[in-house]
Amino acid sequence: MANGTAGARAPRNTRRRSGIRESLGSRIFDVADVIIILILMLIVLVPLLHVLWASFSKPALYAAHEGLLLWPEGFSLESYKAVFRNRNILTGYAVTIFVVVLGTTLSICLTAIAGYVLSRKNVMWNHLITVLIVFSMYFNGGMIPFFLVVKGIGLNGSLLSLIIPTAVDTYNLIIMRTAMAGVPAELVESAKLDGANDWTVLWKIMVPLVKATVAVLVLFYAVYNWNAWFNAMLFIHDKAKEPLQLVLREVLIQNDTSSMTAGSDTDAYLISETIQYATIVVATVPILAVYPFIQKYFVKGVMVGAVKG
Repeated sequence: MANGTAGARAPRNTRRRSGIRESLGSRIFDVADVIIILILMLIVLVPLLHVLWASFSKPALYAAHEGLLLWPEGFSLESYKAVFRNRNILTGYAVTIFVVVLGTTLSICLTAIAGYVLSRKNVMWNHLITVLIVFSMYFNGGMIPFFLVVKGIGLNGSLLSLIIPTAVDTYNLIIMRTAMAGVPAELVESAKLDGANDWTVLWKIMVPLVKATVAVLVLFYAVYNWNAWFNAMLFIHDKAKEPLQLVLREVLIQNDTSSMTAGSDTDAYLISETIQYATIVVATVPILAVYPFIQKYFVKGVMVGAVKG
C-alpha cells in the first residue's frame, strides 16, 4: 500500500518539478549570456564581412569610402581577375595544397604512432619520455639552432623543410596519447590473444575508436600547414616554391601588387587596395570550407583527448 502510494505520488512530484519557473537571476544571466555572445559574434563577423565586401567593391568607390563596409561599394570582379593574373598566387596554391596534404598525412601518422606507444603502460620509460616531450613544448633551442639543424640535414631550399621539422606538434601528441589511453586495455589484450600485432591494434582498433580526436587533429594540422609562412620565409628562396601565405604576406605587408595591376584599366593605386582584400579571401575561403565537415567532431574530439587519462 505504501509502495502504491509512493508510486502514485511520483508523477505528481515530477510534474511539479517540471513546472518550476526560472528565477529572475537565472533569466538575467541567460539574457546577458546571449547579449555577450552576440557582441563577440559581431566583433568576429564585421571585419570578415568588411574584407569580403571590399574585395567585391569597385576600386574607385571603395577609395572614396570611409569606415566599415556594410555592403559592397558597387560590384566588381576586377580585383579577383587581377589576383588570378598573378602567377605567384597559382603556384602558391599548388605548393600550399602539396604541403597541406603531405604534411597533414605525415603528421597524423606520426602522431598516432607516438600517441599509441606513449599510451601503453608496459612501455619502458614511458613516463620519462612523456615528460621530456612536454618539456620541449615549453623550452626549445630557438630560431638560430632550428635553422642550423634544418640546414645541416640538407633541407634548406626544399619543400620538405616546411613539412618534416614541424611534423609532430607536442600539444596534438598529448591529445592523441590521452585519447588512446582512454581505450579499454581489455580490447588490446583480446586482439593480441587473437594474434594481432601492435600495427594491427593501432590501425584497426585504436584509430577507429578515437576517430573524433583524429578528425580534430587533422583540422589542427591542416590549418597550421595552410597558414604557415615563417619557415618558408627562412628556408625557401625560389619564388616557384613559395606557399600561398608567403605570397599573401608580400601582398599585404610589402604592398607588392605590381604583378597584378599591370595591364589593368583601373588606376594601379586604386585597385591595389581592393586586390589586397581579394587576396585575403582567396587565401582564406578554402580552409573555411573544410571546417563544416569536421565541426561535428571538434568538441567531442578535444574533450576526449583533454579529459580522459
